[in-house]
Amino acid sequence: MARQSITVTEPNDEWLKEQVTSKEYTSKSELINDLIRQARGQQKQVDWIRSKLESAEKRGFTRNTADEILKKAKEK
Repeated sequence: MARQSITVTEPNDEWLKEQVTSKEYTSKSELINDLIRQARGQQKQVDWIRSKLESAEKRGFTRNTADEILKKAKEK
């Protein structure tokens, strides 16, 4: 694994310590890695939504209602 040195604000450091003290995580490193994994997952979702929006914009307008659009999206 790659080692990194980061600087966090005092409130963030206190929050990290609390998570480790409460036994949510065994170390700050484990917590930071989990936060990064979550952020990466969220970014994938944002990228997927953005690509769908861009594709829809290129196709033009629709007469479908918002509910119909949502239903079609869920079906896919």
